[in-house]
Amino acid sequence: MSWAQSVTQCIRSGGTLASVEDLAESNFLVEHADLYTSKTSGFWIGIYRNVNGQLLWQDNSALDFVNWGEGQPSEDQLDYCVELSAFSGYWSILPCSSQKGFICKKPKIYLLLFALYLFTDTKKDKAHGHMNMWILLTLVLIILLGMGFMIYFLFKIKTQRETEREARQHSTLLEYSRILTGRDDENDSTNGKEKNEHSVV
Repeated sequence: MSWAQSVTQCIRSGGTLASVEDLAESNFLVEHADLYTSKTSGFWIGIYRNVNGQLLWQDNSALDFVNWGEGQPSEDQLDYCVELSAFSGYWSILPCSSQKGFICKKPKIYLLLFALYLFTDTKKDKAHGHMNMWILLTLVLIILLGMGFMIYFLFKIKTQRETEREARQHSTLLEYSRILTGRDDENDSTNGKEKNEHSVV
C-alpha cells in the first residue's frame, strides 16, 4: 500500500502509523517485521515532514529517537515518506506512492497508566505511596466482596426458584391425588350405603 493508504487503514483500526520511541521499540519492530520479509522489504512508519520541512510523528509523540540509514534523510526529498527496513531496522525515505507494508500503533491507555502511577509511586513520598497502596488494596477487597455477594445472591435466587418450582409441582400432585382420592371416597361411601341398605333389609 502507499503511505496515504496505510495511514487510512491504521486510522480505521483505531491507531496511527507506528512511532518509534527508542532503540528497544525499534528492535522489537524489526524482530517482528523479519517474519514478513518474504512479502515486503520494508514498512511505512508514521514519520513525515510538515510544510515547514520539520520531521514529525503522526501520533504527535516527541521525535527523540531516530534510526536513519547511511545518507538519510536527504534535504531535497521533502515530499517523501519514511520506511523501516525489515532487514536492518534503519529508516530511509521513499516516494510516498511506493508499495510497502505498514505498522500501526494504537494509543496507550493513559488513564490506566496514571492509575498505576498513582498507586505505585512510592519514590517521591513513601507515606503517601503506602496510603495509596492501602487504598488500592481496599478497592480490590471491596470489588472481591461485591462479586462474592453477587454470586451468593444469584445462587440463593436460583435455589429459591428451584424450591418454589418443586413446591408448585408437589402441590399440583397433592391436588391431583386429592381429586383422585375424593372420587374413590365417594365410590366407597356409595358402596357402603348400599351394603348398609342390604343389611337392613
